[in-house]
Amino acid sequence: MLEETVEQTNEQRYQKELPFLPITTIWLISFGFLGVQMAFSLQSANMGRIFQTIGADPHNLGIFFILPPLAGLIVQPLVGYFSDRTWMPRLGRRIPYLLVGAVVAVIVMCLLPNSGSFGFSAVTAMTFGAIAILFMDLSSNMAMQPFKMMVGDMVNKEQKGFAYSIQSFLSNSGAVLASIFPFGLTLLGVSNSAPKGVVPQSVVISFYAGAVILIVCSLITVIKVREYDPDEYAMYHGITKESTKEKVNLFKLLGSAPKVFWTITLVQLFCWMGFQYLWTYGTGAIALNVWNTSDPSSPAYQEAGNWFGIMTAVQSIGAVVWSLVLSKIPNNQRKPYYAISLLLGGIGFGSVFFIGDQWTLVLSFTLIGIAWAAMMTFPFTILTNALKGSNMGTYLGLFNGSICLPQIIASLLSFVLFPLIGSSMPFMILISGILLVLGALSVPVIKETYAK
Repeated sequence: MLEETVEQTNEQRYQKELPFLPITTIWLISFGFLGVQMAFSLQSANMGRIFQTIGADPHNLGIFFILPPLAGLIVQPLVGYFSDRTWMPRLGRRIPYLLVGAVVAVIVMCLLPNSGSFGFSAVTAMTFGAIAILFMDLSSNMAMQPFKMMVGDMVNKEQKGFAYSIQSFLSNSGAVLASIFPFGLTLLGVSNSAPKGVVPQSVVISFYAGAVILIVCSLITVIKVREYDPDEYAMYHGITKESTKEKVNLFKLLGSAPKVFWTITLVQLFCWMGFQYLWTYGTGAIALNVWNTSDPSSPAYQEAGNWFGIMTAVQSIGAVVWSLVLSKIPNNQRKPYYAISLLLGGIGFGSVFFIGDQWTLVLSFTLIGIAWAAMMTFPFTILTNALKGSNMGTYLGLFNGSICLPQIIASLLSFVLFPLIGSSMPFMILISGILLVLGALSVPVIKETYAK
């Protein structure tokens, strides 16, 4: 009873120290996330298409899909660690990293879709594309992580669930725009076909547009948001100003992570493995099931690539709507909604295996979007409520391992799984459904706690 009273007192103190923010401020903190997610969505929706178009063997796609999460695994803990110990009077703590990451991402976004346009051989084009993907993900991760950290820094426990739901809403709104660009440009007359080994202009111009939106949205957050200075930050988080400058060992920090850090990681393992297979094999699965082709150079395959983009937009629209629902969920109902959302996503994934009609896939991807909204909202809300302020960014950077490592594991396993199931891309999406269901069944192991 005494321990419960102490914990309640600490929670109340935490709420008082972090003030309630105006709704507009919460939106502005995350606004740049719309642009960053556009970059990620253009990459994830078109990456398999780009590499198969320039000559990649479907059996080796996993090699290229290892690079983005590997980049995130390295860069995000470093951004967290160094931004915890950074303060620039005119820019703040997290925003300098956001700004640098966004600028580099814009440059690489203009290079990646042109990998097959410089007259390189297929091997050289794939190597160039792989390097571009690596740098795009390094920079995109560098730009993305500060948005998550600023919510942890500035938003109190009562508003945090709402803040991450808004971040999910903006993220998925950016994903909708990114996903429909190639399809929309094709309707406007932009070419959706190209010589063998060259990426169509509908995809190339989509990346250019995404680059412009990324830098504009990021600058809005940079200009409009003022982070708490070191004195304010220390006061609001109940720590000393000096503690934000202390050097820490990342492995020791992991060893002292709250238990909830690890239980959420278990759920994340299944979820992110599932989505990795969607991004790797989604275009090929739809091309085979609906358009009856596996030839990346055929017009039918490129049409399937556009339709996968549309379905990614449907997923994002489902996530946008569901994230608004989740923003209204009381704290004590988070886990049931988390589990139900993942279960519905698993059903959506599994149904893709059986569907040969392009319009029926709308329902499948709507259900997948429900799972995606939950994945963007609940893990960070639950984790940041359990963290102290002194190493908030570092912990969030380390927690990114629960996103990146599953993707790396999934890509490595694909070299065994894909041949084992007869090189069937639709079957890989069915495996994604099984993984999401396992994620839903793992949610009960999470025991929510609050920072003392």
